[in-house]
Amino acid sequence: MAEKLRLMAVHAHPDDESSKGAATMAKYVAEGHEVMVVTCTGGERGDILNPAMDRPEVAENMNEFRRKEMARAAEILGVSHRWLGFVDSGLPEGDPKPPLPDGCFALVPLEESVPPLVRAMREFKPHVVITYDENGGYPHPDHIRTHEISVPAFDAAGDPELYPEAGEPWTPLKLYYSHGFSRARMQAMHDALISRGMESPYTEWLEKWDTTRGDVDGRVTTRIRCGEYFEKRDAALLAHATQIDPNSRWFAVPLEVQRDVWPYEEYELVRSLVDTTLPEDDLFSGISEKVNA
Repeated sequence: MAEKLRLMAVHAHPDDESSKGAATMAKYVAEGHEVMVVTCTGGERGDILNPAMDRPEVAENMNEFRRKEMARAAEILGVSHRWLGFVDSGLPEGDPKPPLPDGCFALVPLEESVPPLVRAMREFKPHVVITYDENGGYPHPDHIRTHEISVPAFDAAGDPELYPEAGEPWTPLKLYYSHGFSRARMQAMHDALISRGMESPYTEWLEKWDTTRGDVDGRVTTRIRCGEYFEKRDAALLAHATQIDPNSRWFAVPLEVQRDVWPYEEYELVRSLVDTTLPEDDLFSGISEKVNA
């Protein structure tokens, strides 16, 4: 029998795994592979974004609610889950921005925050690791820090000279970035809705698109066709009830339109220790052949 392959997705907060790459993970689980989500922080400083959950008892017990939501989302997606245990940094707002709170994830020195992720990689033994790009997908300090620990952890996991206390070395074979919102995808959805005589939730967003952000669409190397798992993605999102309003734009585009127009999730291959050909349609491209040779 072919060996099960393993995928690890490293995220900043509970709910990030469901809004970024959830259908991809559900697809690989359905195909018999093992998937682990690593969440760097507990999301303690997240705002309550669902009006139905904006209640005093929720705000007072945010950490407990977010842990339960994460467990439910992992169950829906069929993935295993691991907390790294760092504290949410919050999203500083205002001009000037206030300083980050003492002890938060973004301020923990890398020599302290990289080893726990190295240990997670050596214990789970992923063939593929997904993390955020250098901008964090969007410039939240915890997303940027997630990138900053994931890349050195990927490089260190297989090196016996580094972090020997973190377990037996294991060398992941491919590293991918997931990016922020894709303008090309947003435009395609907008055009499809307008052509069908439907209202688009993206009109204002596209009009105000910041062209100085750069074009992440040009960095995509790998498109995973996973439209049949969009229901699982949405169910996992809704499990994060403190963060996801069921009446928000997340759910404004009918699934049949999404599957017709953009049935993919997209990634950028940034490290590969196996031969592969770009563009790819499989995160395990080149790995199956190597592992099962």
